[in-house]
Amino acid sequence: MRVPAAPRAHHLQPHPPTLILASKSPARTKLLEEAGIPHRILVSDVDEEAVAAGHPDATPAETALLLARAKAEAVAALPAATGALVLGCDSVFELDGQALGKPYTAEVARERLAAMSGRAGILHTGHWLIDVRGRLEPGQRAEGTHDAGAAPGHGQLASAGVEFSEMQPAEIEAYVATGEPLHCAGSFTIDGLGGAFLARVDGDPHAVVGLSVSTLRALLAAAGVRLTDWWAAAVDR
Repeated sequence: MRVPAAPRAHHLQPHPPTLILASKSPARTKLLEEAGIPHRILVSDVDEEAVAAGHPDATPAETALLLARAKAEAVAALPAATGALVLGCDSVFELDGQALGKPYTAEVARERLAAMSGRAGILHTGHWLIDVRGRLEPGQRAEGTHDAGAAPGHGQLASAGVEFSEMQPAEIEAYVATGEPLHCAGSFTIDGLGGAFLARVDGDPHAVVGLSVSTLRALLAAAGVRLTDWWAAAVDR
């Protein structure tokens, strides 16, 4: 009598680590969701202007990476980040060699948009990933472990050239009135209303939105994590 073969067990992929985004940007969250990467959000209380002021000789690209690192380190220091990967991102727009962050006021946004009309600049987005998986829970002790301040991290920059169409004064006024550009690096978005004024993007468009998924993939790989592990885990569920 033939004994039936045992059913083949379904292969379960190892559970990927928790990713924490140190940013409240809806655009960055949307990019991660569209890339199939589940994540939590923990917002840092980093004073961006103070960080930039503390490095007056930094280039716009260096400033973007400094800010991304500051955000990631601030969140990685929180007990809630234990056992996770923490991603910090920040964007800086470069025009004529000058770094343009968030304008915050209508007056500054209006001036910047007028200066950008019909011209081109570079949008730099810094990414900094900190691996907090090796940190123990409070009260635990083990030789060779590190505390939050010593959590290892590494960063990478993603930049893209951005060319703007000519903007009429009335169009600038209407755009500023929406409030959208006040809290965006360079006073514009590519994935919102500001996209109407973009003539060309040379490089990774995700970098202009605020988070380059391909750059994140490289950072994750350096930490021994495959971006596709999240996809496989979703299939296994």
